[in-house]
Amino acid sequence: MSQPLLTATSPLPSLPAGIALQLPQGQQLGAPDAPVRLLLSNWSSMARLKAGQIGALAEEYVEGGLQLEGAMRDVMRAVTQLLPGNPAQNQSRWWSGLLQRAQSLTAHTLARDAAQIEFHYDVSDAFYALWLDPRQVYSCAYYRQPDMALAQAQEAKLDHICRKLMLQPGEHFLDIGAGWGALLLWAAEHYGVNATGITLSKNQHAHVQQLIDQKGLGQRVHIQLQDYRDMPEDRLFDKISSVGMFEHVGQANMAAYFGKIRRLLAPGGLALNHGITAGGLKHRELGAGMGQFIEKYIFPGGELLHVSDVLAYLAGAGLEMVDTENLRPHYARTLWAWSDALESRLDQARQVLTCDGGAKRAEKILRAYRLYLAGSAMSFEQGWISLHQVLAARPASDFKAETLKGAQSVYPFSRDYIY
Repeated sequence: MSQPLLTATSPLPSLPAGIALQLPQGQQLGAPDAPVRLLLSNWSSMARLKAGQIGALAEEYVEGGLQLEGAMRDVMRAVTQLLPGNPAQNQSRWWSGLLQRAQSLTAHTLARDAAQIEFHYDVSDAFYALWLDPRQVYSCAYYRQPDMALAQAQEAKLDHICRKLMLQPGEHFLDIGAGWGALLLWAAEHYGVNATGITLSKNQHAHVQQLIDQKGLGQRVHIQLQDYRDMPEDRLFDKISSVGMFEHVGQANMAAYFGKIRRLLAPGGLALNHGITAGGLKHRELGAGMGQFIEKYIFPGGELLHVSDVLAYLAGAGLEMVDTENLRPHYARTLWAWSDALESRLDQARQVLTCDGGAKRAEKILRAYRLYLAGSAMSFEQGWISLHQVLAARPASDFKAETLKGAQSVYPFSRDYIY
């Protein structure tokens, strides 16, 4: 039988400032007034702590193997001191890319993607409503002004996307991965478009349909429970958006994803892809076990690509990138707003989740999301992951541009119209 890496008689690692430990036998290490305390039940936790296996420690916390005391912002400051290196830097061997592609192909069938979306987005609408803004926008906000509240910044993001796409009354607009319908409805109500949204979440589909009915927009706005791969191509859209969805596509399907967007987009039209990108060139997930934790408890099947790879797939599909914007610090601030909101409503969140699935499941979900939101905020702050809005056009050689010969699309080749 193998022996534990650390025992009660093993030399203990020195602790970073701000962290205290309670060992399995009750001994206390660290300053009594440390803002973060870890209460360990097993010596194996100490071994993982010493090795900087943050993902494994997070899993122990979710499963009840260790207890965590302290504000999430303090916890994440402590995590940065425990990591053995930059988790965005992956020293991959030559075969890692082949293995990743094989795993991606397996993980992103139609059936698996539907199940993975349900796993995350159908946890509980009431739970998400506790910490999202009133429109329930579950993607990076845009803090156009530094003093904006979250709700204002989310509306600014919705409008930022609509302005980038140059939405016009009467145009046909497709939103891939429509979420709880915020962008779909904003575009219809503020820009007069005929809007179609697709989602794989049954909860979100029902929520958006109810909003459409309440607002009397049934003639111009439609929500469909559908995979993007199943969209018929006999109808073209003037403008297309995909916000917070392509992280679920998988590298193996990325060429097909952008190819589908091109075939659905009218010649000369614009498409905007808004999504999380990798901070390192080669990694598909964060190191130190953090990527595995996200895969298991939050986003099964999620894969990240560096923005350079995203642009390569986009160009390979025949789309022309006309504008790219990095919103990384905006997402850090958005996630901290979500995290702070959840932390202020932990008792309510526990009650909501318990009603949906029982106390044991509720506690696991709540613990996982506390770490996920704060950990993601930290990851964006540190630059380990990023967020890019990529605006692309489907070039049309016979397109009659009003202001610039050879433009081949409605894009005016100037950012002035956005701002």
